[in-house]
Amino acid sequence: MPSRLTRRSFLAGAAAASASLAVRTGAAAQSGRAEFRFTQYHNQTAESSLHTRLSEMWTAISKETNGRVEARVFPLNNNVAGSDPAALKMLVAGEIQFFTLMGGVLGAAVPVAEIQQVPFAFTTAPHAHQVVDGPLGAYIREEMAAKGIHGFPVGAFDNGMRQMTPVSRPIVVPADLNGLRMRVPAGQMFDDMFRTLGCQPVTINSIDIYAALKSGKADAQENPLALVDSFKLYEVIKYVSMTNHMWSGFNQMAHLPTWQRLPSDIKQVIERNVTRAVRLQREDQEAANGRLRAELTKRGLIFNDVDQAPFRRQLSGFYKTWKGRLGTKAWSLLEQAAGSTLA
Repeated sequence: MPSRLTRRSFLAGAAAASASLAVRTGAAAQSGRAEFRFTQYHNQTAESSLHTRLSEMWTAISKETNGRVEARVFPLNNNVAGSDPAALKMLVAGEIQFFTLMGGVLGAAVPVAEIQQVPFAFTTAPHAHQVVDGPLGAYIREEMAAKGIHGFPVGAFDNGMRQMTPVSRPIVVPADLNGLRMRVPAGQMFDDMFRTLGCQPVTINSIDIYAALKSGKADAQENPLALVDSFKLYEVIKYVSMTNHMWSGFNQMAHLPTWQRLPSDIKQVIERNVTRAVRLQREDQEAANGRLRAELTKRGLIFNDVDQAPFRRQLSGFYKTWKGRLGTKAWSLLEQAAGSTLA
């Protein structure tokens, strides 16, 4: 299970203002015009919509600030050892200045962020976007700030609705999960959910999913269809069970001391372009996840639709536990926005 960040880690991160600038390359760097030079990490591939939109975003920011801001965008977290959890620590310490991360993994530093991953809370990705852009998202950002992280009002890039993709047999009812070694990302909620459903959760970073499925270290994984495509998982799986069990997105975050030192006009340009990039990437991802069922079927994958009701019933105790962990305020905001009672 991933280690959680300590109070000492966060205090050290808040004091690390001097580490908040990053070296850049290219013509703008040679000109010496940039006052602010940043590093942006994300865990998707260079071919992903997330990488494309982040790259476009920072190019636009550089142009709109007349070169005062420059940033380098690194896919796959620049292959840092430890992937997402390690990159999160780097953000808190100011070693990188911008980073995108799922709420479930962010929960290691900001526990309430795991509420984004509550299973069966959202019916569609647009439904989830509405929730995370609203009062619940504002509450999560308050908690982020207390831990030295700046969040953006419209800052959740889309990953999509997550589906279960086993190697050797379809998943139709909860009993089909019994004993299955399910690859999950780092995060306590993922572990608890799949243990409750009878799985053996195996924490594996995104870049290593393919090898884990091929070697038999994992029997299945769960992710949106876009990741199945971009990481070429269709080469090592056979089935896709359309559970739509969870939404996930990538929260755009900044190192708070770095953000606080920026002039207000620079902040406005960055925030405006983050909003624009998020909305464009959400459209990209929804379109990709929508078309990929047909495309992956042509590649030989076998799809089946799943009735969610039996899975939700089996998770009744899970919901009660997590309502207590996340707190009444966060849970109430979730249920109000989701339009349903989960516990």
